Amino acid sequence: MEEQLQLIKKWLGTGSINIFGLPMSGKDTVGVRLAEAINGKFLSSGLIARTLEKSTNQNITGGGKLMPSNLFYDWVLPYFEKKELWEYPLVLSSIGRWEGEENQVMSVAKASGHPIRAVIMLQLSEQDAIERWEAAKLLNDRGLREDDTNPEVFQTRINEYREKTVPVLRHYQELGLLVPVKADVPRDQVFANVVEALTSFASRTGDLVAEL
Repeated sequence: MEEQLQLIKKWLGTGSINIFGLPMSGKDTVGVRLAEAINGKFLSSGLIARTLEKSTNQNITGGGKLMPSNLFYDWVLPYFEKKELWEYPLVLSSIGRWEGEENQVMSVAKASGHPIRAVIMLQLSEQDAIERWEAAKLLNDRGLREDDTNPEVFQTRINEYREKTVPVLRHYQELGLLVPVKADVPRDQVFANVVEALTSFASRTGDLVAEL
Protein backbone atom coordinates (compact mmCIF):
# COMPACT_ATOMS: atom_id res chain seq x y z
CA MET A 1 0.00 0.00 0.00
CA GLU A 2 2.89 2.38 0.69
CA GLU A 3 3.84 2.38 -2.99
CA GLN A 4 0.26 3.24 -3.92
CA LEU A 5 0.17 6.09 -1.40
CA GLN A 6 3.38 7.53 -2.80
CA LEU A 7 1.91 7.43 -6.30
CA ILE A 8 -1.23 9.22 -5.06
CA LYS A 9 0.86 11.83 -3.26
CA LYS A 10 2.96 12.54 -6.36
CA TRP A 11 -0.10 12.70 -8.60
CA LEU A 12 -2.06 14.96 -6.24
CA GLY A 13 0.63 17.55 -5.57
CA THR A 14 -1.09 20.35 -3.63
CA GLY A 15 -4.47 19.43 -5.11
CA SER A 16 -7.60 18.32 -3.28
CA ILE A 17 -9.57 15.11 -2.90
CA ASN A 18 -13.19 15.63 -1.84
CA ILE A 19 -14.93 12.75 -0.03
CA PHE A 20 -18.71 12.32 0.03
CA GLY A 21 -21.08 9.72 1.38
CA LEU A 22 -24.13 9.15 3.51
CA PRO A 23 -23.93 9.76 7.26
CA MET A 24 -22.00 6.87 8.88
CA SER A 25 -20.20 6.03 5.63
CA GLY A 26 -16.83 6.93 7.17
CA LYS A 27 -15.98 10.18 5.41
CA ASP A 28 -14.06 11.74 8.30
CA THR A 29 -12.42 8.46 9.35
CA VAL A 30 -11.13 7.81 5.84
CA GLY A 31 -10.31 11.46 5.25
CA VAL A 32 -8.18 11.89 8.35
CA ARG A 33 -6.31 8.65 7.68
CA LEU A 34 -5.69 9.51 4.03
CA ALA A 35 -4.48 13.02 4.88
CA GLU A 36 -2.01 11.60 7.38
CA ALA A 37 -0.81 8.98 4.91
CA ILE A 38 0.02 11.54 2.19
CA ASN A 39 1.22 14.29 4.56
CA GLY A 40 -1.79 16.42 3.71
CA LYS A 41 -4.29 18.53 5.62
CA PHE A 42 -7.87 17.50 6.41
CA LEU A 43 -10.84 19.84 6.16
CA SER A 44 -14.41 18.92 7.12
CA SER A 45 -17.29 21.26 6.36
CA GLY A 46 -19.26 19.69 9.19
CA LEU A 47 -16.51 20.28 11.76
CA ILE A 48 -15.99 23.84 10.53
CA ALA A 49 -19.72 24.55 10.72
CA ARG A 50 -20.11 23.14 14.23
CA THR A 51 -17.07 25.06 15.49
CA LEU A 52 -18.41 28.32 14.11
CA GLU A 53 -21.93 27.60 15.36
CA LYS A 54 -20.50 27.17 18.84
CA SER A 55 -18.39 30.32 18.67
CA THR A 56 -21.29 32.41 17.38
CA ASN A 57 -23.93 30.73 19.58
CA GLN A 58 -26.01 29.63 16.58
CA ASN A 59 -27.73 26.33 15.82
CA ILE A 60 -27.96 26.06 12.06
CA THR A 61 -27.24 22.39 11.30
CA GLY A 62 -28.38 20.81 14.55
CA GLY A 63 -31.69 19.69 13.05
CA GLY A 64 -29.95 17.72 10.34
CA LYS A 65 -30.32 20.37 7.62
CA LEU A 66 -27.40 21.46 5.49
CA MET A 67 -25.78 24.82 6.07
CA PRO A 68 -27.32 27.47 3.76
CA SER A 69 -25.09 28.25 0.79
CA ASN A 70 -24.50 31.87 1.78
CA LEU A 71 -23.07 30.78 5.14
CA PHE A 72 -21.09 28.00 3.48
CA TYR A 73 -19.45 30.54 1.18
CA ASP A 74 -18.71 32.88 4.10
CA TRP A 75 -17.63 30.29 6.67
CA VAL A 76 -16.04 27.36 4.83
CA LEU A 77 -14.53 28.51 1.52
CA PRO A 78 -12.09 31.01 3.13
CA TYR A 79 -10.26 28.03 4.65
CA PHE A 80 -8.73 27.25 1.24
CA GLU A 81 -6.75 30.50 1.49
CA LYS A 82 -5.21 29.81 4.89
CA LYS A 83 -1.44 30.22 4.77
CA GLU A 84 -0.77 27.04 6.76
CA LEU A 85 -2.37 24.99 3.95
CA TRP A 86 -0.53 26.53 1.01
CA GLU A 87 2.08 23.83 0.39
CA TYR A 88 -0.01 20.80 1.31
CA PRO A 89 -2.47 18.55 -0.49
CA LEU A 90 -5.97 18.70 0.98
CA VAL A 91 -8.37 15.90 1.83
CA LEU A 92 -11.87 17.33 2.12
CA SER A 93 -14.87 15.83 3.82
CA SER A 94 -18.01 16.87 1.94
CA ILE A 95 -16.96 20.42 1.08
CA GLY A 96 -19.90 21.77 -0.96
CA ARG A 97 -22.87 19.51 -0.30
CA TRP A 98 -25.65 21.59 -1.80
CA GLU A 99 -26.27 21.50 -5.56
CA GLY A 100 -24.57 24.52 -7.13
CA GLU A 101 -21.89 24.86 -4.45
CA GLU A 102 -19.54 22.49 -6.28
CA ASN A 103 -18.71 25.05 -8.97
CA GLN A 104 -17.71 27.62 -6.38
CA VAL A 105 -15.68 25.02 -4.50
CA MET A 106 -13.80 24.07 -7.65
CA SER A 107 -13.14 27.70 -8.51
CA VAL A 108 -11.87 28.68 -5.04
CA ALA A 109 -9.84 25.48 -4.69
CA LYS A 110 -8.12 26.05 -8.02
CA ALA A 111 -7.43 29.72 -7.29
CA SER A 112 -5.81 28.79 -3.97
CA GLY A 113 -3.53 26.20 -5.57
CA HIS A 114 -5.58 23.19 -4.42
CA PRO A 115 -7.53 22.12 -7.54
CA ILE A 116 -10.04 19.32 -7.08
CA ARG A 117 -8.33 16.26 -8.59
CA ALA A 118 -10.83 13.56 -7.54
CA VAL A 119 -14.13 13.16 -5.73
CA ILE A 120 -14.60 9.98 -3.72
CA MET A 121 -18.15 8.68 -3.31
CA LEU A 122 -18.34 6.18 -0.46
CA GLN A 123 -21.04 3.75 -1.54
CA LEU A 124 -23.32 2.77 1.33
CA SER A 125 -27.03 2.06 1.20
CA GLU A 126 -29.44 4.08 3.31
CA GLN A 127 -30.39 0.89 5.16
CA ASP A 128 -26.74 0.19 5.97
CA ALA A 129 -26.32 3.78 7.17
CA ILE A 130 -29.31 3.41 9.50
CA GLU A 131 -28.04 0.07 10.83
CA ARG A 132 -24.61 1.58 11.52
CA TRP A 133 -26.26 4.49 13.30
CA GLU A 134 -28.34 2.14 15.44
CA ALA A 135 -25.26 0.08 16.34
CA ALA A 136 -23.23 3.20 17.14
CA LYS A 137 -26.01 4.54 19.33
CA LEU A 138 -26.26 1.22 21.17
CA LEU A 139 -22.52 0.77 21.66
CA ASN A 140 -21.65 4.45 22.00
CA ASP A 141 -18.36 3.77 20.19
CA ARG A 142 -18.49 6.21 17.28
CA GLY A 143 -18.59 9.56 19.05
CA LEU A 144 -22.07 10.44 17.81
CA ARG A 145 -22.99 14.11 17.80
CA GLU A 146 -25.62 14.93 20.39
CA ASP A 147 -28.17 15.73 17.68
CA ASP A 148 -27.52 12.38 16.01
CA THR A 149 -29.09 10.56 18.93
CA ASN A 150 -32.44 11.72 17.53
CA PRO A 151 -33.64 9.33 14.79
CA GLU A 152 -35.65 12.07 13.08
CA VAL A 153 -32.56 14.28 12.83
CA PHE A 154 -30.51 11.41 11.46
CA GLN A 155 -33.19 10.67 8.86
CA THR A 156 -33.20 14.35 7.90
CA ARG A 157 -29.45 14.13 7.24
CA ILE A 158 -30.06 11.15 4.96
CA ASN A 159 -32.83 13.01 3.13
CA GLU A 160 -30.62 16.07 2.69
CA TYR A 161 -27.91 13.91 1.16
CA ARG A 162 -30.35 12.25 -1.25
CA GLU A 163 -32.07 15.46 -2.32
CA LYS A 164 -29.24 18.02 -2.31
CA THR A 165 -25.89 16.20 -2.46
CA VAL A 166 -26.59 13.44 -4.97
CA PRO A 167 -27.01 16.08 -7.75
CA VAL A 168 -23.58 17.46 -6.77
CA LEU A 169 -22.09 14.01 -7.28
CA ARG A 170 -23.78 13.69 -10.67
CA HIS A 171 -22.08 16.92 -11.73
CA TYR A 172 -18.69 15.65 -10.61
CA GLN A 173 -19.38 12.46 -12.54
CA GLU A 174 -20.10 14.46 -15.68
CA LEU A 175 -16.74 16.21 -15.20
CA GLY A 176 -14.96 12.87 -14.97
CA LEU A 177 -13.91 13.38 -11.34
CA LEU A 178 -16.13 10.89 -9.51
CA VAL A 179 -14.49 7.80 -7.99
CA PRO A 180 -17.04 5.36 -6.48
CA VAL A 181 -15.72 3.25 -3.59
CA LYS A 182 -17.43 0.34 -1.87
CA ALA A 183 -17.95 1.30 1.79
CA ASP A 184 -20.21 -1.45 3.22
CA VAL A 185 -17.16 -3.22 4.66
CA PRO A 186 -14.98 -2.78 7.81
CA ARG A 187 -13.09 0.50 8.21
CA ASP A 188 -9.66 -0.82 7.26
CA GLN A 189 -11.08 -2.32 4.08
CA VAL A 190 -12.84 0.94 3.19
CA PHE A 191 -9.50 2.74 3.44
CA ALA A 192 -7.81 0.06 1.33
CA ASN A 193 -10.59 0.38 -1.25
CA VAL A 194 -10.09 4.16 -1.37
CA VAL A 195 -6.33 3.82 -1.88
CA GLU A 196 -6.85 1.22 -4.61
CA ALA A 197 -9.47 3.32 -6.40
CA LEU A 198 -7.38 6.50 -6.21
CA THR A 199 -4.30 4.69 -7.50
CA SER A 200 -6.26 3.44 -10.50
CA PHE A 201 -7.81 6.87 -11.09
CA ALA A 202 -4.45 8.64 -10.85
CA SER A 203 -2.90 6.19 -13.32
CA ARG A 204 -5.73 6.78 -15.81
CA THR A 205 -5.98 10.57 -15.56
CA GLY A 206 -2.36 11.64 -15.04
CA ASP A 207 -2.07 15.43 -14.86
CA LEU A 208 -5.63 16.07 -16.07
CA VAL A 209 -7.56 18.65 -14.06
CA ALA A 210 -11.24 19.00 -14.91
CA GLU A 211 -12.44 22.45 -15.96
CA LEU A 212 -15.73 24.03 -14.91
